[in-house]
Amino acid sequence: MHMRKKKWARPELAACPFFTEEGEQRKNHWREQFPDPSRPLHLELGCGKGVSTALMAAANPEINYVIADLSADVLGDARRNLVQTCGEEVRNVQILETDICFIERVFGKEDLPERIYIHFCNPWTERPKQAKKRLTHPRQLLQYRSFLAENGEIWFKTDDDTLFEDSLVYFDLCGFEAVYLTHDLHRDGFYPNYISEHERKYLDLGVPIKGGIFRKRGPEPDFDPTRYRLTPGVRQAALLWLNKDLDRRNE
Repeated sequence: MHMRKKKWARPELAACPFFTEEGEQRKNHWREQFPDPSRPLHLELGCGKGVSTALMAAANPEINYVIADLSADVLGDARRNLVQTCGEEVRNVQILETDICFIERVFGKEDLPERIYIHFCNPWTERPKQAKKRLTHPRQLLQYRSFLAENGEIWFKTDDDTLFEDSLVYFDLCGFEAVYLTHDLHRDGFYPNYISEHERKYLDLGVPIKGGIFRKRGPEPDFDPTRYRLTPGVRQAALLWLNKDLDRRNE
């Protein structure tokens, strides 16, 4: 489904002091874009309209956020939601228009965000070949590893069962340890949880929200992510092993 074109979005973003579409020029210098570069840096990939982002930024003024999406139309909404929630002087957020598939072009080894959020990305489950477009696919996760801080974390949420189970395999394969997992985020009382429009929609439909926190660990995995394909047999075996490993650690 395509979002309706918003003629006002591009002019408002152009006038916004905390928006940029020139991410490549800021590579390795993202911390310097904030009044206090020493604060923790968090990155949200696929921020959408920024409803939950605005709540998160308002609740954590001591954290610097870079929020990224490809569409100027949704980023226009994100800017408005940030201003409405945080006020006109938004000092701890930078809005980035970029293609997340090539995130290594705009983030480098000097940026070192301590946390990355991937919330309700497109599951790409219609055809097997579409899986490589997922924001949790190995070709993406290995990009994130390249600039994520040591022991940095990826926080992931989705309403889609297939994407969640496949992503568990992806994270493990790419050297991320699951330090928290749930098949029902709200039943388990995860906190803090800032709720987006998308999450509210599925909650109202009674769909459990799946989630996990994955910590960067170990040496850099050695394989070609562009050629990786999660076949049914590999998926089943990997999930079985992961479930047993999680059971052992929870005993």
